[in-house]
Amino acid sequence: MAENVTYTLKVNGTSYTVTADSGLPLLWLLRDVVGLTGTKYGCGITQCKACSVIVNGVLERSCDYDAKNAAGKNVVTVEGLSPDLTNKLQQAWITEQVPQCGYCQSGMLMAACNLLNKIPKPIDSEIDSYMDNICACGTYPRMKQAIKRAAGLIA
Repeated sequence: MAENVTYTLKVNGTSYTVTADSGLPLLWLLRDVVGLTGTKYGCGITQCKACSVIVNGVLERSCDYDAKNAAGKNVVTVEGLSPDLTNKLQQAWITEQVPQCGYCQSGMLMAACNLLNKIPKPIDSEIDSYMDNICACGTYPRMKQAIKRAAGLIA
């Protein structure tokens, strides 16, 4: 039987002390306890990556990441990119009209952020390698253009 544990984690620069079930996935802690609902539940089996967040500089699937393992670490969610859509990736996503249904977009944006943090001027093969999230609408060409725009590779 799981027990409640109390710990502190830092999400988007803000510290939260939370008490939650010791086996709670980070996704549900972010959504239900912290109140940040931008991170989405997709498949629940770590395949689609709609739930992606960055933990200490590493892209993680929050649906299968024990929340207690985030204690003392820096977690960045889609809300952490910017509160007013001024982040260069968010702006590029809007300019290139990337989303259709939009459900996978928070995970896509976090994967793109992770890519640009590691490779500021990626080539096509690097974008393809990093951006393996599943998008049912198939907006991959627009997503690739948005990443290039955010990287300053196109005007």
